[in-house]
Amino acid sequence: MARGERDYYEILGVPRDASQSDIQRAYRQLARRAHPDVNKEPGAEERFKEITEAYHVLSDPNKRKRYDQFGHQWRQVPEDFETAGAGFRQRAGAGARGGGGPWGGGVRVDPRDYGEGGGFDFEDLFGSFFGGRGGGGGFGGGYGGRGGFGRGPVAGADAEAELPLTVEEAYHGGHHRVTLQTAEGTRTLDVNIPPGVVDGQRIRLAGQGGGGGAGGPSGDLYLVVRIAPHPRYRLDGRDITAPLPVAPWEAALGAKVPVETPDGTVRVTVPPGSSCGRKLRLRGRGLPNPNGRPGDFYAEVRVMVPKTLSPEERDLFEQLAKASTFNPREGT
Repeated sequence: MARGERDYYEILGVPRDASQSDIQRAYRQLARRAHPDVNKEPGAEERFKEITEAYHVLSDPNKRKRYDQFGHQWRQVPEDFETAGAGFRQRAGAGARGGGGPWGGGVRVDPRDYGEGGGFDFEDLFGSFFGGRGGGGGFGGGYGGRGGFGRGPVAGADAEAELPLTVEEAYHGGHHRVTLQTAEGTRTLDVNIPPGVVDGQRIRLAGQGGGGGAGGPSGDLYLVVRIAPHPRYRLDGRDITAPLPVAPWEAALGAKVPVETPDGTVRVTVPPGSSCGRKLRLRGRGLPNPNGRPGDFYAEVRVMVPKTLSPEERDLFEQLAKASTFNPREGT
């Protein structure tokens, strides 16, 4: 594990054999306390990002499997590492050792692990990472046709990293500073995020991947957007849903009430006779879409009752109870 990087299980406070439900439960509890909109203490934002990164790795079975074997160097290991190349496997338990890899260290290989007499084929190993061997000896123009191995310039490998964002950051876009751990140390990049990015969207940073060889071009870096759970907003694609607390008389008589959206406060009309669960649609106020129609914002009615009543309020509710013939349980 790279110096200064904490174990993801330690960050979430769960054992290494924790179930997916345990991991999700731990993340939600920690995220609520550390979310920048709730926690204004110094370092809360970095803590929130650390928690989110740990969750996105451990909640994905494939990523978790690689992390369990390779530690924080799991990103440089292909998803099919168990079948990639001629018996390729990694000898690091809590994290790979060695140098040379573009994103967090290299792969440590011991020839004694590969067949009788150390018969390990390095071409199979590199071919499994970079697209296989071609004709004409060696790699024959491998690396996606960008140049042969040992025959002139070789393009660097593309790299991928996750970019955790809040709903507000995804909505507004703008400049975002990203810190990455590489074999050469820590790299900090300023990224321009377009407004309205969605979870899973990839942002390409040309030339920011692994360095090329023999004067070849560097690969690209792809940042995969991961939108963190929010204490109020719930996302479905570009649509956003948020609770709308209303008083019993507002739900019964109708009212105009304020609702918070990522773009500020707006007033929404609650129709008379609105019950809990009714969704009021605000067209076009979901996540922006630079290439089409934006998402919608849904305010979900939640009728709230006072915890304590004044004598006058109690008297009015008792009068209502005597005068009303409404039975909410009829037909259920």
